[in-house]
Amino acid sequence: MSMKMLQRINEGLHDMCHIWAEEMKNVVRDEGVLIFFILVPLLYPILYSWIYNNEVVREVPVAVVDNSHSSMSRMFIREFDAAPDTRVAYHCNSLDEAKDLVGRQAVHGVIYFPQDFQTRINRMEQSHVGVYCDMSLMLTYKAIFQTASSVAANINSKIQTSLSGNTTGREDEITIKPLDFDEIPMFNTTGGYGNFILPGVLMLIIQQTLLLGIGLSAGTAREKSKYKELIPVSRHYNGIFRIVLGKSMCYFMIYSVIAAYVTLVIPRMFGFVSLVHASDLAMFMLPYLLSCIFFGMMLSCLVRYRENVILLVVFSSILLLFLSGMSWPSSNIPGTWKAVSWLFPSTFGIQGFVSMNTAGARLGDISLQYICLWIQTVVFFIMTCAVYKFQIDRVKKIKGDKGR
Repeated sequence: MSMKMLQRINEGLHDMCHIWAEEMKNVVRDEGVLIFFILVPLLYPILYSWIYNNEVVREVPVAVVDNSHSSMSRMFIREFDAAPDTRVAYHCNSLDEAKDLVGRQAVHGVIYFPQDFQTRINRMEQSHVGVYCDMSLMLTYKAIFQTASSVAANINSKIQTSLSGNTTGREDEITIKPLDFDEIPMFNTTGGYGNFILPGVLMLIIQQTLLLGIGLSAGTAREKSKYKELIPVSRHYNGIFRIVLGKSMCYFMIYSVIAAYVTLVIPRMFGFVSLVHASDLAMFMLPYLLSCIFFGMMLSCLVRYRENVILLVVFSSILLLFLSGMSWPSSNIPGTWKAVSWLFPSTFGIQGFVSMNTAGARLGDISLQYICLWIQTVVFFIMTCAVYKFQIDRVKKIKGDKGR
């Protein structure tokens, strides 16, 4: 290798370290960037985890409309009220009265017994219980509906055994459950909402705070610059690769610590399921962080003012969570929206991390998401270099025209 080549490599490394140091200074000096790079990733996961730490709802208030006034309806109401997830808060005389309570959010559901409820059972006919649930909150709907189904199944079993004419308890057991089974939750053992939603939210927090911090930093650079330039034109900022790598090294160093805290410390701090292997997680987070960083740097070229990036990122957060397949199966997402989801690192990051954290998957089990993140890293790096070069050439042209 020639001396000239070694000199160029040494100069490039020196400039890259200089750019890294300058970017680190800019991060420390900018209160807005510090908030989104440090404060939000530290506190927001704690807030989310604390909110969902109870996992399930208890004692959901329900109104009862009992037009039957029978021993069977009273038995149903007693067992329903004794369940841990529900509570009979009101006894109403009509459905209209119960609907008014639901509208005022005094209750989240209604149990309705028709007048012929027990009469039909005594006639050996099928009877019905009306269960009306407020669907605006999934957890309350789940508690009311599952409790009502469980109580109905229990009463059905009692009716079966009373009509079967069995003489032993074992015969009653076989009559009630001729095919026995053991229900063993494999991954989300608590069946709670926190274990379900938190892994995806944690990965999305990493991406969104990175986009916010990088965008704010770019907006500040443009607002302070005379020519609205993103990259200062100086001897150290002479070369696209050294600029991109120098700035990204600053962000990567900060978020290596943040990512370890978010993905390893937070789940254990609140007792959520965490089956991830640290070595596999480190290998997976490398392309995820890099793809998020280069994606943020690419988008930062579109940021003219600091406020713009906040509006854009906050607006897109819920949409990206939906597109990741967390709240709706990926197989049922329309092809167009699925293609849109592939443009964002969070889609593959959430899918991969949920599999590793909740299902104990190893890196080989999520090879598709891992490869896609590396592809995104390369594509976003090339695009970042292209837009940075365009920005530098534009500023040089403006300065050249001003100097004439």
